[in-house]
Amino acid sequence: MSSIVARKRRLRTEAKKRRDEAAAKGDIGARLIDLFEQHVSLPRDITISGYYPVGSEANILPLLNALQQKGLDLSLPVVDKSHSPLIFRRWDEATEMQEGAFGILEPTPDAASVYPGLMLIPLLAFDRQGNRLGYGGGFYDLSIRSIREQQPVYALGVAFAAQEVSAVPCDKNDTTLDGILTEKGVMRVEAK
Repeated sequence: MSSIVARKRRLRTEAKKRRDEAAAKGDIGARLIDLFEQHVSLPRDITISGYYPVGSEANILPLLNALQQKGLDLSLPVVDKSHSPLIFRRWDEATEMQEGAFGILEPTPDAASVYPGLMLIPLLAFDRQGNRLGYGGGFYDLSIRSIREQQPVYALGVAFAAQEVSAVPCDKNDTTLDGILTEKGVMRVEAK
């Protein structure tokens, strides 16, 4: 096993514990709405991809509902197959959902596929350089790169501030975020 794989594995265990502890202190969903509205300006024609939170992930459902009420187009990711980019399907509260590959709710295949211009991305840990530690499947890394081949996309991680670490181990397969939204504000990436 390579050194970076081992370092990521150790950090995942530690980061999950930190995220669980932060989530136990309270839901930050309403706070994320206020901070997003203060710090993120969006064109009216943008499609936003969110995620359906599982476990102790930061709950963005209140934010997604607020964005939908403003008339913005939303989508959620769908895992199609391993080692492939995610598919993003249109979503609103009335969309029929099904349990996906990892037990996460996702829109059914009859929902239209889209390319988002803003991606709200869950994570286990992040650093100030925009490096993100996910669960290890590489789905978001592949998806960001794939979408950027078609159009610009702003990748915004969503997390508890306690999930920040000094450095996330990364390699050529990892794609950096453009910013991170936490209950303390929006952090722009310092350097790429």
